[in-house]
Amino acid sequence: MNPPRKTAIVLAFAALSCAPTAHAQHAEPYAGSKAAPDNPMQPYAGSKAAPHTRAQPYAGQDAREVKALSQDEVKQYLSGSGMGYARAAELNHYPGPMHVLELGDELQLTAEQRRRTQALMDAHKTQARALGRTVIDAESALDALFRSSNVSEADLAARVRAVAAAQGDYRLSHLETHRRTRALLTPEQIARYDSLRGYGAEGTAAAHEGHGKH
Repeated sequence: MNPPRKTAIVLAFAALSCAPTAHAQHAEPYAGSKAAPDNPMQPYAGSKAAPHTRAQPYAGQDAREVKALSQDEVKQYLSGSGMGYARAAELNHYPGPMHVLELGDELQLTAEQRRRTQALMDAHKTQARALGRTVIDAESALDALFRSSNVSEADLAARVRAVAAAQGDYRLSHLETHRRTRALLTPEQIARYDSLRGYGAEGTAAAHEGHGKH
């Protein structure tokens, strides 16, 4: 056998030995995946198709009477509920009158403390309910502006500021009531209140430090 013919045979055998490996690499492009089906629009086996819908957080809220407020929020405003507006006071050793009365026995309130705390809460509730109505009316006015499809920059600014002012007055009423409640209690009662409400054991020092500064 002459050298050129021998070389050609060797190369042919080498090509045949490599063919299965190349075929396998093309058939399995990614480990654990399957080859693309005949339909190029069909996803690879094991993959997930893109979802047809996405969560819509405001879905159904267009039916609200006041778009920015849920029915529960409307009820809370109308009842003068705290709604977390007094958290800055409550979590800084300024108790609220409602919880003080609820914990009256544990706090060992005197008859005079109970009377004054109850009077403070009653007056606050009357005020907070009226202010809550103002918040709802302000939000309704903002709704009406957008429903009119005629929203000027000046009108929008006025309506938004009215909402902010109403919410501010509502919050101030709650915070001021907490401020006044604290003045009716002893430092020991304030510390005990914090403990009963689960606010930690550091209430005693803070109550002594701040009591009498109102």
